[in-house]
Amino acid sequence: MTTNTPASRNPRNTPGHPLLTTPFSARTDAREVIEGVDLTGRRAVVTGGASGLGAETVRALAEAGAEVTVATRRPGTAAPLLRELAAVDGAGPVHTAPLDLSDLASVDAFVRGWRGPLDILVANAGIMALPGRTLTPQGWETQLATNHLGHFALATGLHPYLREAGSARIVVVSSGAHLNAPFDFDDPHFERRPYDPWAAYGQSKSAGVLLTVGARRWAADGITANALNPGYVLTNLQRHLDDDTMRAFGVMDDEGNVTPLPYYKTPAQGAATSVLLAASPLLEGVTGRYFEDNQEAPTVTDENPTGGVAAHAVDPGAADRLWEYAAKTLRTP
Repeated sequence: MTTNTPASRNPRNTPGHPLLTTPFSARTDAREVIEGVDLTGRRAVVTGGASGLGAETVRALAEAGAEVTVATRRPGTAAPLLRELAAVDGAGPVHTAPLDLSDLASVDAFVRGWRGPLDILVANAGIMALPGRTLTPQGWETQLATNHLGHFALATGLHPYLREAGSARIVVVSSGAHLNAPFDFDDPHFERRPYDPWAAYGQSKSAGVLLTVGARRWAADGITANALNPGYVLTNLQRHLDDDTMRAFGVMDDEGNVTPLPYYKTPAQGAATSVLLAASPLLEGVTGRYFEDNQEAPTVTDENPTGGVAAHAVDPGAADRLWEYAAKTLRTP
């Protein structure tokens, strides 16, 4: 789960620019942030777009006229969404394509199957807090493999098509869980340190933010990249949490009924910042920044922050080091 409370402890602006503000709030939904925006002729890919935040992102982009590809491990699960959007007047066409981010062969197949310019890539899919350490066939810790390495492989593989679009945007869905989990370059796959579900999740989400900072190397290609924290939202992302953990979060009663707390967002509200970064004119030319509640978040440096973006996640040196690490890792059999 992620946090969407305002950062207030020793905040500092991201170096070199004032924080970007918008007229929207934490309760604005995905459709509202791009109301009046015409995306006809634009092409988008949304990973994990069959449910939850991803589905709301697909709805907003398609209803604005974009052609959207729902990239998901089980394309059949997107069938109801496709039928729904096919009945919406003016909506762009919506397709599905298989994509398992933890399987490099699947990522490669998706990239090989893509043709033509790509205007928007939303790295939305993810897994959270796997209770035990699990590895992909490559020997990578599964949360890091899925949440970061798979998306890195997808973004770099699709780079020629993003460049072809001329003004493409990459959006990475991160989490407030990144705040206390810097990327561990010495032991990223928990081979030596004790495995902790939340440390693994938080590290993978720090990596996602660093990807957007590292993508500044693509600015000359007209490609921008930004990250976000969607806030607290109940979706399938919580599927690996046991009942005791859900009760500790306060969203499950003794009978097993799940109910969001008052500060939780709906999926449509949670997806708003993703859609803002993907398609709003307010983000034209903006890159390498982190947003929550539809506003750019300040960088925080205190020990126990409850919002904002951690300095370790926007450090250009760490971003370049992680880019090199990911590129080398993907080349290693």
